[in-house]
Amino acid sequence: MSMGFNPSKVVAVGLNYRDHARELKMELPGYPLIFLKPSTSVIGDKDPIIFPAQTEELHYEGELGIVMAARARNVPVSEAHNFIAGFTCANDVTARDLQRIDGQWTRAKSFDTFCPLGPRIVKDVDPTALGIMTRVNGQVMQQSTTANMIFNVYDLVSFISGIMTLLPGDVIITGTPPGVGPLFPDDTVEVEIEGIGVLANTVMTAMP
Repeated sequence: MSMGFNPSKVVAVGLNYRDHARELKMELPGYPLIFLKPSTSVIGDKDPIIFPAQTEELHYEGELGIVMAARARNVPVSEAHNFIAGFTCANDVTARDLQRIDGQWTRAKSFDTFCPLGPRIVKDVDPTALGIMTRVNGQVMQQSTTANMIFNVYDLVSFISGIMTLLPGDVIITGTPPGVGPLFPDDTVEVEIEGIGVLANTVMTAMP
């Protein structure tokens, strides 16, 4: 478990950027599409992402992460900001072939090391208008802004807290912009968010 991040759960959001929905030629969802990543998937900045033997198609998904400050249950949108400790960079690493095979997302999203978070938690930024970029080996692969989110961070805290109690330290990762793609062993993937910093991880093959 990475230092500074110890969530009881990571709640992830699918298809939450208008430009990503357009890229996939999908209708905008009428409510947030959520799934869970286990706490055991969390690693920190500079920790290695392990390429599991069970997949042949590892993908990056750069995202904004919300870190919860307080126990939250049925929180109104207007009060959501009071429950947030700050924001961080996240990478929703995915075994894309397993996602297609299973037709649901748990296996594809849940391997150890599949949720890098970091490099720090920042409170004083406007999460509704942050530039977000993902680079692989220095090449820009994703570039957007959180202004393109369908449901903003306050919508998400309210919606999710109406379903499950969010505990201090829990993390919500808020969806990815267009441009997701593959990672290979020895690749370095960086998620950079304006005002927060750069989360960098290198892909390694699983130890025998």
